[in-house]
Amino acid sequence: MQTLTSPKTTSQTHHDSFLVIDNVTKSYPTPNGSYVVLDGIDLTVSEGEFICVIGHSGCGKTTLLDTVSGFRKPTSGEVRVQGQRVTRPGPDRMVVFQNYALLPWKTAFENVYIAVNAVYPQKSRKEKTEIVREHLAMVGLEEAMHKKPGQLSGGMKQRVSIARALSIYPQVLILDEPFGALDAITKEELQEELLQIWSKHRVTVMMITHDIDEALFLANRIVMMTNGPHAKIGEIMEIPFPRPRNRTQIMEDPQYYTLRNHALDFLFSRYALAH
Repeated sequence: MQTLTSPKTTSQTHHDSFLVIDNVTKSYPTPNGSYVVLDGIDLTVSEGEFICVIGHSGCGKTTLLDTVSGFRKPTSGEVRVQGQRVTRPGPDRMVVFQNYALLPWKTAFENVYIAVNAVYPQKSRKEKTEIVREHLAMVGLEEAMHKKPGQLSGGMKQRVSIARALSIYPQVLILDEPFGALDAITKEELQEELLQIWSKHRVTVMMITHDIDEALFLANRIVMMTNGPHAKIGEIMEIPFPRPRNRTQIMEDPQYYTLRNHALDFLFSRYALAH
């Protein structure tokens, strides 16, 4: 596995071991033998780091994030957060899905309140209400908090999902293509908002995306997966742009196109899907 910067290479060992994916393999039995989805994944993530994972469909990106969230157990290897082995889902690791995963009969406020109430049952109703209002305000939904998902746009529904995830103060925020179903303008708005929230909270983020430009704008590092089955981490690209980031300035930086072209070459030349 190569860790890439432009033009120098660096090693993962420079990263503090807040989140460790240690030799994780995931396979499933089939009549023809084991089907290996992930094959020996090693990744160390620092506290407060923003990681994007890219790769073709079927390369095990969601399976990898599911092992971090605790929804799936690795066949071998382990995931550790602050030295504690992940064996099940927990409030220290919250997931935001592409399809929002909101209860349609509950308002935005109620969808967030359910999470806060489950994690902090000892808090008073007033305290829990304040937490919910604060996080809905943080994503710009003060005026819409009493609307149900059916009354909200896709972008607003995803804002509720992000508010719900952050309202319980997780250590790791796991994002599975959260903006994939949104139009380009809403997508860029939410990318900007996500970066603002991340810079304030400095939660550790692992995010799946198919969008190289999105990954370059958001991430500290981009983890590029080889094709499945037997998917591995092919390269890790260090993103050198300083924060806070300005989209226009980044796109005017010559390094942007060097990195973008390298990622495109990785995905569409070296690991192009067979047709």
